[in-house]
Amino acid sequence: MAKLTINDIELRGKRVLIRVDYNVPMAEQDGAMVINDDTRIRATLPTLKLMIENGAKITLAAHLGRPKGERVPSMSLRPVADKLAGLVGQPVAFCDQCVGQAAEDAATKLEDGELLLLENVRYHAEEETNDPAFAGQLARDVDIFVNDAFGAAHRAHASTVGVANIIADRGGQCAAGLLMERELQFLGEELEAPDSPFVVILGGAKVSDKIKVIDRLLEKADTILIGGAMAYTFKLARGFGVGDSLVEPDKTGIAQAALDKATERGVEFLLPTDNLISRMKDGAWADPEVNNAQDIPDDSEGVDIGPGSTARFCEAIAGARTILWNGPMGIFEDERFAGGTFAVAKAVCEATANGAKSIIGGGDSVKALNKVGLGGQVTFMSTGGGASLEFLEGKALPGVAALANK
Repeated sequence: MAKLTINDIELRGKRVLIRVDYNVPMAEQDGAMVINDDTRIRATLPTLKLMIENGAKITLAAHLGRPKGERVPSMSLRPVADKLAGLVGQPVAFCDQCVGQAAEDAATKLEDGELLLLENVRYHAEEETNDPAFAGQLARDVDIFVNDAFGAAHRAHASTVGVANIIADRGGQCAAGLLMERELQFLGEELEAPDSPFVVILGGAKVSDKIKVIDRLLEKADTILIGGAMAYTFKLARGFGVGDSLVEPDKTGIAQAALDKATERGVEFLLPTDNLISRMKDGAWADPEVNNAQDIPDDSEGVDIGPGSTARFCEAIAGARTILWNGPMGIFEDERFAGGTFAVAKAVCEATANGAKSIIGGGDSVKALNKVGLGGQVTFMSTGGGASLEFLEGKALPGVAALANK
């Protein structure tokens, strides 16, 4: 059922608490924490600009990293406030607390259309335990709760579920932001009855992380392409040698069950037929070479799909009308092993330019697209990692369920 959104409610003069996902990658540079990728911040700009234009008094709540209830300076959201101010084109007040008198005072000072970012909610252990008293402090004097943090919607935390329940119980409105609305549209509605051919590309490390997604998508997909380390568990299930490759020997049964289901349903299930392999020497990758055999040598590890598999995968992608991609084809962080992933990224963008609808399921696939400057050439890139996978599995996300239906 469609969720209430900020387009459905009156915002002017209202005190609005927005849960955003500003869990962005940072690194220390010259003694200061610097944001390496602002994709998640930019993704919230349509919601924020609409709320500014409509005169809401906007308080933002977010988490960064896993400080486990402690104040960890490197996980402060202060750099995010500075970055956001530049992106939104107006000042963003920052409070170094998220609850208590300082936070309340900062929120009270807001005029219509002004922004306040609170400090990391995970500096308090009560956030992750969904403590009612902590949620009550976050919700104090708030008229409207908006969740625009799809990437945190699979967590039943105080700032995603507790606040929503408190505000709803006292008659306030709980709505989805524009980013949340788009996430639900593309990962949900658009994949309910996808245009055929529907090509699914899955990579990453573990079959166990994505087997439920595979099982569900086997009901709809025409072709499934498997890359990354998870491909080696499937190859092991088929009786091939995988050398030192990252593999889950105890998951060959569920891998074989997926292969059997694909055969039963007439779904083309493509595994790599060649691989780029490498060996560890003195703690570093060495001697990368293409292995054209189905078996990987005992002293080697698969690190990317090979050129033959890359061509075969790209051919399947070129004929797609709907594409879902989640997970890299290899260790793309190392440019020597990035060929398969980047080729897939380019093929997805070319198919999109030719009329296909392309949906990128978050995580490393988004990083790969951005790394080669292609992020703007797909239909939709999810900001969720684990949330995207759980949603694709068909699970109800607590942070979404807590929002009002239309």
